Amino acid sequence: MKKGIISLLSLSVLIGLSGCNSDSGSESIDYGKKATGYLVDIADEIEGIGAREASTPEEEAMGNWLYDKLTGFGYDVKVQPFTYQKGDKLLSSKNFIVEKQGASEKTIVLAAHYDSTGSDHGSLGATDNGAGVAAAVAIAESLMQESLPYTVRILFPGAEENGLNGSLHYVRQALDNDQLDNVIAMINYDTVGGGDYVYVHAAHSDYAEYQSTCEKLGLGEADYNAQTHVRDAMLQASIAVKGEEGQYTVHPAFPGYPEGETGSWSDHAGFACAGIPIAYVEATNFDINGKWGFDGYSQTVNPAAWDCYDAENKTACDRDSETQWGKIWHTEFDRLDKLEELFPGRVDQQLSDNVNIVLELLTSAAYINEK
Repeated sequence: MKKGIISLLSLSVLIGLSGCNSDSGSESIDYGKKATGYLVDIADEIEGIGAREASTPEEEAMGNWLYDKLTGFGYDVKVQPFTYQKGDKLLSSKNFIVEKQGASEKTIVLAAHYDSTGSDHGSLGATDNGAGVAAAVAIAESLMQESLPYTVRILFPGAEENGLNGSLHYVRQALDNDQLDNVIAMINYDTVGGGDYVYVHAAHSDYAEYQSTCEKLGLGEADYNAQTHVRDAMLQASIAVKGEEGQYTVHPAFPGYPEGETGSWSDHAGFACAGIPIAYVEATNFDINGKWGFDGYSQTVNPAAWDCYDAENKTACDRDSETQWGKIWHTEFDRLDKLEELFPGRVDQQLSDNVNIVLELLTSAAYINEK
């Protein structure tokens, strides 16, 4: 057993003994901690599935794990197979979708892609996106015990890392079948643990940032939605759970990206194109002047993730020779043993916080303003 994951594995066992799917009320189970056990199942090198590259047997195994977990909670799981073109290859994957009916037909979508990438660099996809999937699974489990003001749909897209294929297929099919008509908000959980700070973003106010994605769906600027009220609702829910000091962070403005806005590189993009306001949660560090500036692609100031970090100037000591740039995702640091070594307890805490913040938002009518 590798140093650094002992506490995670022990916690997983304890959780399994203390709580089950149906015998206990949600008040007696800490679903934030349960997510930690699910992350071990997903990303641990020995006990879990590990790396889950798109359209591989490992991604299929991850999908089977999701199906078993979700049906075990009592959901009727919709499996949505799809194919996509990658170069000269026609590849296949699946989306998994569950829904918990609320008092209103108005629907909030939560998405977390289950594939990973960077296995050739040693990544096991613990943060990207094992953490998001583990959080969403724990949320799904908890919601079975709750009465909800809105209907909640949880989407686990496949093949995100090589082109947002699963979420774009889902949006395309949902548009064709009028399944987005009642959707009032979309929350995207992608890399919600590991980085120095946890941020929440809205879609970019400039449609040009999303244009190429929208055109893949046959949509245009008139369809696009960059409203910020779902991001702001998530901020308020984070304050309710963590207080002013522990709330989500909104990144400062930097060239090309106004404060609190993000690009089209994750599963929220297709939903914004389809006119749905989004909130995208990720753990990174926008204070760092990384390889391409203050863009969030450098996730940590931890010296282990740099050849040499210049703390005073918040950048590499030598920008010409730096090779690591503080990155976690898609690297050898994106695995549970390394994360626990670099950041003891951080991923557990971020995972728990994210679960509890979204549960706060989904179980109360106080946050989402239906615009």
